[in-house]
Amino acid sequence: MGREGEGMLKEPLHGGQLRSLTRKIIDEGEVEFSSHALAEMSKDGLSEMDIVSVLRAGTTEPGELERGTWRYRISTERICVVVAFRSEHWLVVVTAWRQGEQKR
Repeated sequence: MGREGEGMLKEPLHGGQLRSLTRKIIDEGEVEFSSHALAEMSKDGLSEMDIVSVLRAGTTEPGELERGTWRYRISTERICVVVAFRSEHWLVVVTAWRQGEQKR
């Protein structure tokens, strides 16, 4: 376990900062999946690899402060992922879902 205050972030994160930190954590840190995220992923047939792919290549949106925690949406056309950062080395996938497809 890290020391208290180690790796603390100044949030909210923005654009390039959010993208680079996310990629750094994927490569060198810890990506945790909440039980809620795992349940939602299972409902939509999404794997952890699907989610990591979205985190690497998705479009980022500005953070939203929810219940005292900054949360960030990262998405592709098909999948949306919400993450929260616990430190500069640890992110949590809060939830994820398959985006609705247009009916023809």
